[in-house]
Formats: sequence, structure tokens, C-alpha cells
Amino acid sequence: MSKLLKWLIGLALVAGIAAAAYQLVVPPSDTTVAGRPGGKGAFRGKGGANRGDAVPVLAAAAQTANVPIYFDGLGTARALNMVTVQPQVDGRLLNVGFMEGQDVKRGDVLARIDPAIYQAQLDQALAKKAQDEAQLSDARLELSRVSKVGPIATLQKAVDTARAKVAQFEALVASDQAAIDLARTQLSYTTITAPIDGHTGIRMVDEGNIVRAGSTPGIVVITQVQPIAVLFNLPQQQLARVNAAILGASPKGELAAEAIAPDGRTIVDRGVLRVVDNQVDQTTGTIRLKAEFPNKTLALWPGQFINIRIEVENLRAATIIPTASVQQGPNGSFVYVVSADGTAKMRSVRIATQDERLAAISEGVQPGEQIITSSFSRLREDTPVSVTVQPITGPGENETAVQPARGQLSPSPPEAKRERGKAGGEGRRDKRPDATGSIDTPSVIPGNTPTAESPRKGAVSQ
Repeated sequence: MSKLLKWLIGLALVAGIAAAAYQLVVPPSDTTVAGRPGGKGAFRGKGGANRGDAVPVLAAAAQTANVPIYFDGLGTARALNMVTVQPQVDGRLLNVGFMEGQDVKRGDVLARIDPAIYQAQLDQALAKKAQDEAQLSDARLELSRVSKVGPIATLQKAVDTARAKVAQFEALVASDQAAIDLARTQLSYTTITAPIDGHTGIRMVDEGNIVRAGSTPGIVVITQVQPIAVLFNLPQQQLARVNAAILGASPKGELAAEAIAPDGRTIVDRGVLRVVDNQVDQTTGTIRLKAEFPNKTLALWPGQFINIRIEVENLRAATIIPTASVQQGPNGSFVYVVSADGTAKMRSVRIATQDERLAAISEGVQPGEQIITSSFSRLREDTPVSVTVQPITGPGENETAVQPARGQLSPSPPEAKRERGKAGGEGRRDKRPDATGSIDTPSVIPGNTPTAESPRKGAVSQ
């Protein structure tokens, strides 16, 4: 073995012995990386909870709002009035006086049928009446002459005969007048007019065709779409509550109804509930209702399917939270509330009503408390959390972005990265809460900065 190799082996042995001696003599360093257990930079919350291990969650502040309660149903729009215009007499269609899709008024001329035959019948009836009136006049003169003779038996017979003849011709004249009225009516039917105000559909017969009284499909269908009706069904279990709402409505009996677009948010039109059917359909267990809408923008059309909701109650100053925050446990519904020391607390709640977005809480949550809406699988009682606030958003026109209540929040992820960059060798320290349990600036989801606007009415459907 060469001298160089022996020298290297000896040097390695010396270095190993020196390292072992150093570990025995020098105590462990206190400069552990911040945020890890035992390090100087680690922040331990109440009860020793390690803020470096906090679960990132989304939360929303409970708010107070008036919450209307709705009953929802799928309805079908139907014209308030619909008329199929059919000819009432036979004849050739001379002309059509409307355009397809035109709005018409009551009395507007829609079509004309050849009136020649019916004019002739009227003239014939008028002539017959004139003939019978002449005979009636002669009979009256005869009666007058024989009535002036004294009371001779043979002459009395002539008086009675003349009187009967007058009555006969009077009846003939009355019959002639009825025939004239019929002929005049038949003649008027050759001019077809609009029976209602409405919107014409597609023309079903063309000029020049022979039409017959009562023939199908007719000439045109006119529908009244302003206002328009919507028929829909509700379960019979909701009938009592609907009737109670109608009795308590102001003005009396007018319960507000709303037509909702397919997105479930946009209100297409607002109207009133007009009719609750007088019996329940035993085959389906539902009750039929009819609502009426002004339909000024023509957003509703006959035959269209539309979602309908009616407001049956309004919860005043109710506490609302996102429905996503409500969890189910063996003892009922509960939520996770962010406590002042930055940990999650389980809280049993009682739900007054809820839909897919909002839940109105009657017991268990106070306005301003931060309710966790995510990461439930990682939460337990007293789990440290790092909160990012999001606004409560209601459905449809009731959407509202609410400034969250101030509470203990950890920096949002971008801020945390900047903290790590500034910490250097000392590691990162989470922001510590002040005496009130708040930090200077609450974190928000980037791009979703809450507004300072006070909450408007939140809507809950059942």
C-alpha cells in the first residue's frame, strides 16, 4: 500500500473522530426553521395549536336580511283568451284583411266572403214583407167598413171574418220581419271581424277558396297575450299555506307571483295569483293554480314552459348563511364557526328554511359570525384554520356582496409567499391577532373584493 493511500485513510479517520466529538460537546441549535414544530418562528395558538398547520378554508359572515319564502312550480303559459276564427256562412273567400303575426283590435276586418247570395236572400225577404204588409192594409180597411154596419147577425159574421184576416196578415208580416233579420244577419257574416284584441297566428286558408260554416281548421287563431296566464301545479300539502297567504295578502287575495327564467335567477315577469282550483287532482295529489302576468315585453308566449314561484311568507330580519356551510350529523344540522382564537368550533343550528344557495337560521348563529364553507373533511373541533373571506351571494336579483365582519384571518396565499420572502433565515411568522381578535386587513379571494353595500333581500324557495 502506497504512502499516499495510507495518508488519506488516516485523514478520513481523524475527520470522523472530530465530527463525533463535536456532536457530543456542542448542544443542538435553537434556530429551527420557522413554522415547524419547536422552532422559534412557530406560532402556537390557544391550547398549543400550531398555526403553521392551520387548515385553509373559505368562510362567509352571517348576515341579517328579509327572506321571502317561495313555493315553486313548473307552469305552462296560456293565452288569457284564444279564439279560432271560423266562417259562419258558406261562400268563396274574396279577400283576407290581415297579415300573419299582426296585432288586431276588436272589430277589425279580417276577411270577406262573397255576399251575393245573402244579399239576394235579404232582398227577397224584404219584398215578401212588402207584399204581406199590403194585404194587411187591405184587410184592415175591410174590417173598418163592415164594423160600421148595425148589429145584424149576418153582418156580424163578416166583421169576425175580417178581423181574423187582419190578424193573419199581421202574423205574416211578423214572419217576414224575422226572415229579414235572418237574411241581414247572414249577410253580416260575410264580413269576418276580430272578436277580441290579440295577436294573429299563421293564416290557415287563402283567398279564393270556398269556405264552409264551422269548417276546421278555420281562418286564423287570435291569442290575447297581454296580459297572459300561466297554469301550474303545487303539491296538495302546500295548499293550506297558500290559502293562508291569500287570506293575509294585501290587497286582499292578490298573492305575488314571479315567472323565472331557466337559469333560476332572472325574473322574467311579475304578476299575481288569480285562481286556486276548487279541487285536488286525486291522480297526482296536486292542486292547479292560475297566475296572470302583464307580459309587457312579450317574454311569455302561449304554450311555453316557465318556472313559477309565489311568495307565501317573508321572514323579517332573518340570519342568513350559505347553504354550503350546513352539515348533517347524528344530532342534526351543524356548522363550523371561526372562533376568536382562529380555530373551528362546531355549532348546532336550527334551519327555518333553505334553498340551494341560502339558509335562514332561526337558532345557533348570530349575525357577523364567520361560517366556514369549505374543507369540512379536514375539520374537527378546535382545528386551527386559515380563513379567506368570500361574500354571501343570493339568488337572482337578490344577489348581494356583503362586507364580511372583521375577525381573525391569516394572510391569503399570495401574502404568505411575500411573508416567506421577507422572513429570510428567521422563517415565516403568521400575523398575530390583536386584542380584539382581528388583524389590520381582512383577506379576500383575489378578484372578489367584497363591497361595503348593505345586504338586500335574500330569497329562499321551498
